[in-house]
Amino acid sequence: MPRHSALFALTAALAASVSPPAHADMMFNRVASFAVAGNLPADIEKTTPTSSEIIAASEDGMTLVYSDSPLGAVGFIDIADPKAPKAGGIVKIDGEPTSVVVIGGKVLAGVNTSESKAKPSGNLTVIDLASKAIESTCDLGGQPDSLALSKDGKFLAIAIENERDEEVNDGEMPQMPAGDLKIFTLAKGQPDCATMKTVNLAGIAEVAAEDPEPEFVAFNEAGEIAVTLQENNHIAIVNAETGAIVTHFSAGSVTLDKIDTKKNGAFSFDGKMENVAREPDSVKWLDNDRLAVANEGDYKGGSRGFTIFSKKGEVLYESGPSFEYQVANAGHYPEARNKKGIEAEGIETGIFGQDKLIFVASERGSAVGVYKDTGAEPQFVQILPSGIGPEGLVAIPSRNLLVTANETDLVKDGLARSHVMIYERSEGPATYPMIMAKLTAEGTPLGWGALSALTAGDTAGKLFTVSDSFYANAPSIFEIDATQTPALITGKTIVKRDGQPAQKLDIEGIVADGEGGFWLANEGDPAKLVPHAILRVNDKGEIKQEIGLPMELLAHQTRFGLEGITTIGEGDDLTLVMAVQREWADDPKGQVKLLAYKPKAKEWSAVRYPLEATESGWVGLSEITAHDGKLYILERDNLIGDQAKVKRVYSVPLDGFKPAKLGGELPVVQKTLVRDIIGDLKSATNGYVVDKIEGFTLDKNGDIFVATDNDGVDDSSGETLFLRLGNISAVN
Repeated sequence: MPRHSALFALTAALAASVSPPAHADMMFNRVASFAVAGNLPADIEKTTPTSSEIIAASEDGMTLVYSDSPLGAVGFIDIADPKAPKAGGIVKIDGEPTSVVVIGGKVLAGVNTSESKAKPSGNLTVIDLASKAIESTCDLGGQPDSLALSKDGKFLAIAIENERDEEVNDGEMPQMPAGDLKIFTLAKGQPDCATMKTVNLAGIAEVAAEDPEPEFVAFNEAGEIAVTLQENNHIAIVNAETGAIVTHFSAGSVTLDKIDTKKNGAFSFDGKMENVAREPDSVKWLDNDRLAVANEGDYKGGSRGFTIFSKKGEVLYESGPSFEYQVANAGHYPEARNKKGIEAEGIETGIFGQDKLIFVASERGSAVGVYKDTGAEPQFVQILPSGIGPEGLVAIPSRNLLVTANETDLVKDGLARSHVMIYERSEGPATYPMIMAKLTAEGTPLGWGALSALTAGDTAGKLFTVSDSFYANAPSIFEIDATQTPALITGKTIVKRDGQPAQKLDIEGIVADGEGGFWLANEGDPAKLVPHAILRVNDKGEIKQEIGLPMELLAHQTRFGLEGITTIGEGDDLTLVMAVQREWADDPKGQVKLLAYKPKAKEWSAVRYPLEATESGWVGLSEITAHDGKLYILERDNLIGDQAKVKRVYSVPLDGFKPAKLGGELPVVQKTLVRDIIGDLKSATNGYVVDKIEGFTLDKNGDIFVATDNDGVDDSSGETLFLRLGNISAVN
């Protein structure tokens, strides 16, 4: 087979790899995931939406406490063994908990009890950590958001946001009543309601000064409170003892160059946004004079990254798009949300050994960046995979742990639940990402995601993959160097028709054609006028041949079409074999077709393949690969987490693959289980089992590779698992 050296002419001149830095002695790896629905009591339906938003740890680091606003509860998780977290139950509260902190044996929760956004109210609720009994409350006179404790345990600060209603006047500010800052004096962890001070923050910001909306609070060692006014694009420093504003400053703006600004189903890091308001969300002090903020931008701004300010308001470091680039190179860039990109929202700091670390959470990229504070420009360390929508983070340096609370619960869509995820810092390499990409020659991300198939190249460890219809305006073929860890995407070619990115494609299968190009399987969707078809492209990605399915098949079509393609035979005997994902109208229940097509003779035939039964969801095919006298077929259900039951590889011997002509009785093939992959998916990065395992191939040495489809980070955690399952000789 010719080498595919000419295939990637469009991106041949790539810049140096953005591989992780040389492995440090200590790296974080995820050791456990806890679905917060596991905390639901028996009398509450398990499909009830629930969430983990802001999270805290007990002083001994053995118990996690999180706010669950949708459920109206505070949840507890026992992490005495961080690799096996246990449900600790919930405390139901009359209202919506928005934030929690733990001091001594008490949990302090900010609770929103607002009748409406125009009539905000809330309280501070005190819960005993051991008995989980509600002990007392303090009226706050407004809607609380963030809570923070002073380092000496003497003070509690609460940001009273009184958030705007985005349905009123298109969400424009001002919208009264204004928010403020509350400060309590604590005695043995108990707040004294009578000591509550109100700090008026009106009149200091340049944006809607009369309507401050405090978002997040944090204490330094000097007893000073940093409070972000996100929509007002402002930061204030307040003395906790006196309640006086020490200083305040605008968070300013940043110009972003070489970013993706178009929501168009394609990666194009060639846009620019000028003077973007930072609009900071979370804030943490690095020392008494420096603070780091995550710039989400919930109003009109959002600079997609994080900034380090001096206490006087000087910009000491601005990440610009660099954090976003790290997220994108790990396949987590949310192309469908280009107005604000990855939306850095959460931030945490912690001293682990000799290293002061900064953790920045991307809400829309569902990833956490780990940086080392150097006193100047932070040093990027690694990217961590998170659940969907990381909101809160808590570092537990005494146990070498980091914990994220991921608020999004997609139970109504049959997708991922809200999860709390636990990471441990230890010696050894990072296990994630398992696959990433180089930068382009321009220094921008290559742009990849939604990998829907795998096939082998002409040398060991050389693979190819494709993106599916999520990136409909830039259907792409990617080259992978799997001899590295993590595997590295080294090239990208756009599939083109008449010189332009081809439209109406949903590529779900790829196999080399033996002449430097590829055969591609296109899954059709009649409702969207996307055809079921086989495409042949040359080494430049140009479509040279399009083969539609015959009418004998199309008369019974559904949108669940071709999900894989492979070849058997050669020369005039060359046969393309395609897997159809699910039953079509002429298929018996529980059976799908494996189609065969001889390009030379233009002949179609098929067999039937028996699917595994399932009590819920559906089961279908995701991939097909021919190797050493067998067809290997990837069969999966559409379920995730503990509900997932079928993620398996089966084999069908070629001497038993006897396709018959269409229109008559089709033979049913016999299959043999090769490997159940659920265990591999669970142990790969200690996350939950994902539904879309879509790529499977064997390289020239017979080594097995499996890849998952991250759905373009849309209602997905964005994780792409790239599994190496050993040599096929060991499992046959």
